[in-house]
Amino acid sequence: MRTKRNQLLEDVSNLFQKSEIEKRRSGEGDMMKKILLIKALKFVVLIVIFFTSCGPDAPKNIPVESESKSKISVPEFNADSALSYVKKQVDFGPRIPNTKAHDLCAAYLVKFFESHGMKIHQQKGSLQAYDGKTLNFNNITAQYQPEKTNRVMISAHWDTRPWADQDSKEPQKSFDGANDGASGIGIMMELARVISKEKLNVGVDFVLFDVEDYGKPEFEDSYCYGSQYWAKNFPLQYKPFYGINLDMVGDVNAKFTYEGVSVQTAKSVLDKVWRSAHGLGYAQYFSYEETSAITDDHAYVNRYTSIPCIDLIDRSTPGFARTWHKHDDNIENISRQTLKAVGQTLLYVLHIE
Repeated sequence: MRTKRNQLLEDVSNLFQKSEIEKRRSGEGDMMKKILLIKALKFVVLIVIFFTSCGPDAPKNIPVESESKSKISVPEFNADSALSYVKKQVDFGPRIPNTKAHDLCAAYLVKFFESHGMKIHQQKGSLQAYDGKTLNFNNITAQYQPEKTNRVMISAHWDTRPWADQDSKEPQKSFDGANDGASGIGIMMELARVISKEKLNVGVDFVLFDVEDYGKPEFEDSYCYGSQYWAKNFPLQYKPFYGINLDMVGDVNAKFTYEGVSVQTAKSVLDKVWRSAHGLGYAQYFSYEETSAITDDHAYVNRYTSIPCIDLIDRSTPGFARTWHKHDDNIENISRQTLKAVGQTLLYVLHIE
């Protein structure tokens, strides 16, 4: 680097010396000097550009994780596989607590993670909702390398809201919940499948929260019943060092932002994930825009366990995803590209730990 810079400086110096020689040799010395000075200035500009691009400030615009991307081997996240897991959940029907579809899907999820070598912990019970109804719940935790004390948590809710109350048509009827619930679980399932064939430096706790989407805004703490119970009755031997919660991560125009609670409690985790995503080429999905704080599963994890947990949630509209609590939340509106962007980013994050 130093040799190239010195060479450029020597070239400029030679040009000025040449101008003096030419001036003495020709009666047109003044004109020649002007021409050579212009050439010299061009070299000076090149030097400035060269110093700026190669100086100590240049790496500031380069994602930190991207520098090490070529140094580690990260397997491919298969978006088609993740999509098939989303569809499998949807095929059971809406996973509403106290329904057959809910129970059948729970059994399927437990069997899947077990088949990939995960240690399963289930929190089963019943709770009373804001409307007085008793709801049966099952928080499922699937542990990869449970013996490791250095751990990362990846979570999502697997239940479906009973009503499409954001839809102008038939708001009291149920919907598929392909994005709102199943997309996050589908990504987690593909992550589990991939890493089950590897030996990472960290353990991973895949946490599937139940009864996240039963609440009403006017009733405090009426959402996220499952994560509230899980966090207050922490079931694992070791606490993860940090957590990443997934919610509505499958829409075609998804936009993930710096959500307010995440900024306050786990900004370093946001930075790690977002830098990784940008370094991998997924900047269109991961925006550095800061958005309002929301009540989601991560809020209760932060509040009751002190595990720094972020919320990776679609904020592409003034509210949430465009299909949020609508009948359009179906498998046809799930994007392979979005699943890929989120899944590959998380797979990369797990590999750099």
